Amino acid sequence: MIWLYSLVVATTYITAAASTTIADIQGSAFLSPLVGQTVQNVIGVVTAKASNGFYISGDRVKDPRVSNGLFVFSTPSLSLVSVGDKISLGGKVAEFRSATSPDNLFTTELDSPTNITIISSNNTLTPLVLGKDRSPPTEQLSALDTGHDGFLSVPNNRSRVSIVNATLQPNKFGMDFWESLEGQLVTIPKPIATDFQNSFGEFWVYGDWKITGKNSRGGISITFGPGGVPDGNPETVIIGSPLDKTKNPKVAVGVGLSDITGVVAYHSDHNHHPDRNIPPTKIQPKAKDACSLTFGDYNVENMTPKSTHIPTVASQISTSLLAPDLMFIQEIQDNSGATDDGTVIANLTLSTLVAAIAKVNNVTYDFIDIAPVDGQDGGEPGGNIRQAYLYRPEKLSLVPGSPAGGSLDSVEVVPAAKKGKPTLNFNPGRIDPTNAAWNASRKPLVAAWRTAKGDELFTINLHLTSKGGSSTTQGDARPPVNLPVAQRTSQVEAVSTFVKSILAQDSKANIIVAGDFNEFVQTRSVAASLEAILTDIDEAANIRDVERYTYVFDQSSQQLDHVFISNAIKHRKLEFEHIHVNNWSPTLAARVSDHDPSVGQIHVC
Repeated sequence: MIWLYSLVVATTYITAAASTTIADIQGSAFLSPLVGQTVQNVIGVVTAKASNGFYISGDRVKDPRVSNGLFVFSTPSLSLVSVGDKISLGGKVAEFRSATSPDNLFTTELDSPTNITIISSNNTLTPLVLGKDRSPPTEQLSALDTGHDGFLSVPNNRSRVSIVNATLQPNKFGMDFWESLEGQLVTIPKPIATDFQNSFGEFWVYGDWKITGKNSRGGISITFGPGGVPDGNPETVIIGSPLDKTKNPKVAVGVGLSDITGVVAYHSDHNHHPDRNIPPTKIQPKAKDACSLTFGDYNVENMTPKSTHIPTVASQISTSLLAPDLMFIQEIQDNSGATDDGTVIANLTLSTLVAAIAKVNNVTYDFIDIAPVDGQDGGEPGGNIRQAYLYRPEKLSLVPGSPAGGSLDSVEVVPAAKKGKPTLNFNPGRIDPTNAAWNASRKPLVAAWRTAKGDELFTINLHLTSKGGSSTTQGDARPPVNLPVAQRTSQVEAVSTFVKSILAQDSKANIIVAGDFNEFVQTRSVAASLEAILTDIDEAANIRDVERYTYVFDQSSQQLDHVFISNAIKHRKLEFEHIHVNNWSPTLAARVSDHDPSVGQIHVC
């Protein structure tokens, strides 16, 4: 990511020419052509002061690849200069990157400044107005993101920006554009936040310029761009902590701010908030249609029996999702929560949630889950998270005749008896739980259901391994590091193999695969095996691509939670929605989960 602030790194002195411009130091590539050299008579106007140095701006040049801004690292020199001073100085050109952030881009700076001379004071500062003087590209992040899926291509981490050090192409690639403005004073007119603030108070915005992928909330969704290449949303920039030690405003997706002017430090007030009224689903249950079935999917984020967000989740399921007939739930913790005491069952967690729902709308769900082996399914240590189903017994019941599987029992399809339907050897059961693909990860929860009318349905509830250890989309590694993408691919392949075993017995089987995939469909290599046999319900329901999101992170609204359906369901009438009860929240604190739920209605006959 490009921040407009930096620290210092030691390098070797090499004497350079007697007079050097800021443009000479910055050059037209990612790294300075003068790195390690000592320069003299560098002239610029002080545009901002930080706690460990200050920024200067020189004369603008015609070459859009070359920045005229520069950070000067020096705490002792801070008292010698003021904002608006035009100064001359010398120093050593360096490229800095913190040892604790090895995937960040390097920052060009001038270290150990010498001979600081004030030429004049109270000079007028004229920032570059983005959207007017310069505008960012809207689709690609880096020329190094080669592959069918662009910045999401697999394998990733095949090259590094700092090693290739390519000449910038700021009109084509977003990382090049922001690098070409390194250290400059800019104005972002009419900024809109694309996410909540992070733990440092930093947040991502776009300004009053052309963007792609804008959704109805004002965020920017990950979509496919020209040629079917995923759009990396490069037209956004992160706003760092203010240099004047004030605090950033608290933001949310779609929140508008007054113009931001500065290198990093700025003062802003909220201009507007999006509508805080989050409407419930438009999908209405059809009580008189025995073939219709409503379902929901929701990652409830580390729910324990004592979780304070249970009443809110219960209200959301009841009033926002309208109490679907079947709920796919992820991140249910055991009865002792994060206390690592060997407890694995979660009946208390689930019964507490069920009771809270009943309190809201008098609907009493039954539930099923399979307890994992203690400490083997990942997630918060001690929590033993797992998937579960909530179901309305007046609408659905498990197909009888098979025992419930245990933690290590592998579910398999049992061929149909004469004139019957295929069944499961365990119901519910888990897919191939000893397969290495599921190491330290949740095993899929499979169930076979029968409606009150007698129609049957197979469901697979997923929570694939997390993206922990992945890099920022705008970091040094290209394509960005996506961990552990190989494991997620193997997990999807295992699920696909199981789905094929159902379809081999009944090509017209009703099948839903839903849950937290921890991956984008734009990373096509991961979902390829599943998409070959099932259909993304967003596609089947004709959901606009910019409205396909259940999660917000950094610059993008993105979809980690997916639903795939069999052809039997696809070819009947269906409806589907993502309900943004969390990611349309007015503040980060108001969210009860980092995921949004989804809800749909299908026909099983």
